[in-house]
Amino acid sequence: MLKNILKILIIFLFGMAGGIFAGQILWPYYIERPLAPVIEKKEIIIQENTVLQEAVKKVEKSVVGIRIKTAGGKIITGSGIIVTTDGLIVTLSELLPKAGDFAFFIDGKTVVEYQILKRDQKTNLVLLKVKAEKDDLQTSGFAPFEEIKLGERVFLMGVIFPESEPIKMVNEGIVKYLTEDYIRTNIFENNTLTGSPLFNIKGELLGLNIIDSQGRVTAIPITQIRQFIGL
Repeated sequence: MLKNILKILIIFLFGMAGGIFAGQILWPYYIERPLAPVIEKKEIIIQENTVLQEAVKKVEKSVVGIRIKTAGGKIITGSGIIVTTDGLIVTLSELLPKAGDFAFFIDGKTVVEYQILKRDQKTNLVLLKVKAEKDDLQTSGFAPFEEIKLGERVFLMGVIFPESEPIKMVNEGIVKYLTEDYIRTNIFENNTLTGSPLFNIKGELLGLNIIDSQGRVTAIPITQIRQFIGL
């Protein structure tokens, strides 16, 4: 009988000591340090996604879809960027053949009245002007080339035509390396996004994308574009 009482007493004392240790030492420790690294990382990811979403929303109306049916019946698709509110658009020269049926898609509306103002095969750029409602012509700002950094977060936005209807598409990555002649990213895409603009996370234009046979995305830098269009 006495042994049983002693066992119960010992168990009670150990339980009481454990309760005091948990309540006075362990619990305050976790209250002061509530998995802070995990929470901070989660907050950073949420903030980055929000910034990207805001940048996409800021520039999406300035991105132009291009669809051409050549004289031989071939369909060419790509993208471009509105650079002035009076209808100036810049895209890749390779997207616009000398002849064909041209259609430009601006914020979901089809524009067929256009005029090619300037073409440069060396830089692979072409400048055209479309006739559209001024309210439909939204531009984005130009990024200062000297402020572009290695590892900087960037995204492209273009228009694809999966079933003849234009759909906007986004992809993101970083600046892998750059020179005065081009900006190489770590983004891979198919050639339907040729001519799509490349933006920084502020929604400023960095360049126009050329996509090689392996899907690597390289941009003609904003310095060449501004020199070409005279802005």
